[in-house]
Amino acid sequence: MTYLITGGAGFIGSHLTEKLLDLGHEVICLDNLSTGHRMNVEKFKNARFRFIEADVTTPIKFDGKIDVLFHFASPASPPDYFRLPVETLLAGSQGTYNALNLALENDAVFFLSSTSEIYGDPTISPQKEDLCGNVNPIWPRSVYEVSKRFAESITMTYHRKTGLKTRIVRIFNTYGPNMRIDDGRSIPNFIKFALSGEDITIYGDGRQTRSFCYIDDVTQAFILLSQTDYNYPLNIGNPEEISILDLARTIIDITGSKSDISFQNPLDDDPKIRKPDISMAQKILGWQPNVCLKEGLEKTVAAFKKKLRG
Repeated sequence: MTYLITGGAGFIGSHLTEKLLDLGHEVICLDNLSTGHRMNVEKFKNARFRFIEADVTTPIKFDGKIDVLFHFASPASPPDYFRLPVETLLAGSQGTYNALNLALENDAVFFLSSTSEIYGDPTISPQKEDLCGNVNPIWPRSVYEVSKRFAESITMTYHRKTGLKTRIVRIFNTYGPNMRIDDGRSIPNFIKFALSGEDITIYGDGRQTRSFCYIDDVTQAFILLSQTDYNYPLNIGNPEEISILDLARTIIDITGSKSDISFQNPLDDDPKIRKPDISMAQKILGWQPNVCLKEGLEKTVAAFKKKLRG
């Protein structure tokens, strides 16, 4: 089969590319390299791999037939979408529209990478797919949340109007090798500072929780879902919930760091809880995460050490 991955040079896209190539498929990676890195895909010296440097916010021109289109193109970490707010909104709106049209032209499966951020600061935990969420459309991080909400809406509109085969995943805090050292999210941030011996900064008291899922588990769920006929949003994440403070302590322990933990004022729009209900994924895919947080963090720390050594 032939897969096209928008945002394929990013963290998740590059891992999925590797897995699909290992399975014998052809992969076209499309990325404008605004947050992705060419080095993530340069290693794919494979006749079945092709890289196209392009922006999804302009109509996607592609010669050939594709079977599945994975739409990942978007800044995904707060520092990136705070730096590129308009670009983030356009990736989720115009970019999704262009990707949908290409999928429709090819009669391909359209696979949207959405996010747990569409739940905003949820009032219910764990979060199920029928939760409408608690999003303030004018707070700074809404550029990401709202762009993904729009992307889900237009994807389902195409499904209802045209019969396009759609798959939607709401990803909960994925991590692992290939994350940028300067990504800005908690795990790469904490590892970077722990390895350098600098203080790890936590915003607020650290009692806010997250649920982190290792990249190999996430890409496995993607492939399973792409092979089903389930058209609606599906949570993909690890229900193993941890406080940000305990996450920092765990990373300090794994790295053997002498870093201290410092605290700053909480961020105004920082969600207090994040934990997926994955019962639908278990039912539809027979999937659940296999890599526990400690094991995943150990693998990620090892990759970061290698990257820092150059």
